[in-house]
Amino acid sequence: MPMKKFINDPKDLTRELLEGFAIAHGDAIAIKSEKIVCRAKPKPANKVAIVTLGGAGHEPALSGFVGPGMLDYSVVGDIFAAPGPPKVIEALRLANRPAGILFVVLNHAGDVMSANMAMEMAAKEKIPVKLLLTHEDIAPGANAPAEDRRGLVGAIALYKIAGAAAEAGKSLDEVYALAERFSNNMATLAVAMKTATHPGSGLAIFDLADDEMEIGMGQHGEAGTGPTKILTADQTAELMLSRLTAAIKAKAGDRLLLLINGSGATTLMEMYIVLRGCKTYLDAKGISIAAVRCGEFLTVQEMAGFQMCAAKLDDEMLACWNAPCNTPALTVA
Repeated sequence: MPMKKFINDPKDLTRELLEGFAIAHGDAIAIKSEKIVCRAKPKPANKVAIVTLGGAGHEPALSGFVGPGMLDYSVVGDIFAAPGPPKVIEALRLANRPAGILFVVLNHAGDVMSANMAMEMAAKEKIPVKLLLTHEDIAPGANAPAEDRRGLVGAIALYKIAGAAAEAGKSLDEVYALAERFSNNMATLAVAMKTATHPGSGLAIFDLADDEMEIGMGQHGEAGTGPTKILTADQTAELMLSRLTAAIKAKAGDRLLLLINGSGATTLMEMYIVLRGCKTYLDAKGISIAAVRCGEFLTVQEMAGFQMCAAKLDDEMLACWNAPCNTPALTVA
């Protein structure tokens, strides 16, 4: 089927979507140097800045989470592509402050390459910054090397927790330690049912038969655990959540953050039914859901499917999750 999208010239996609984003949320965010999204009102320099990067096409991620309580800067690449190191170091210079910078990057090859090159430049310029890679995808195996595990929707929760710690005035070392602890206690799996088309090329990014789904597929169509026949919502919830809770060693009495993140074409009806199945499974295990979000946070155009993220919470993490934030895509009063 040919691509059907309301776009203009494909080469202008990123610039035009960011211009529209700024029109919609100009009270909260601003665009600097075409592809750097920042807060309309900067955070005081005595508080740690949170910076991230990533390709466009996953809206509202990642720039939708710029604002008080979450990110300070988001460096935007073209559709499904990492921004180049010059743009990344430009953002780190803008964020530079005595309190320092936490630089959160999802583990994808292009993102990591740009981040590492920018970190080398930042070190030469003596910019105080710490890099944290998220790699919570357990599709390759919960014990697979970190470099083989992709960063998925768990980064959004990490922005929230690290952002709250930064707003509270914690030091860079304290913010990093909390974010790292959270990162080490979260796991994500994705499931896909139907492909998306790349808006730049109009081509499908993967193929699945009409009666198939694939657990573990990445957000750009990277291979998962292999296709299987479509399961019911409850069967899918149990299959995914059993692997996630095992990966984070969740046991009776533990408190979880649970995110159900729609990939773009899966309805809220379906996600709520999956979430219901998750609660049934966790109740039987004596594990409580202390925090939950169900909706679209990191999408893949019109891909049908969702990502499920589970994370163990301690008191400090839960307090940070419940702390106020005000961003275009997430507000906590």
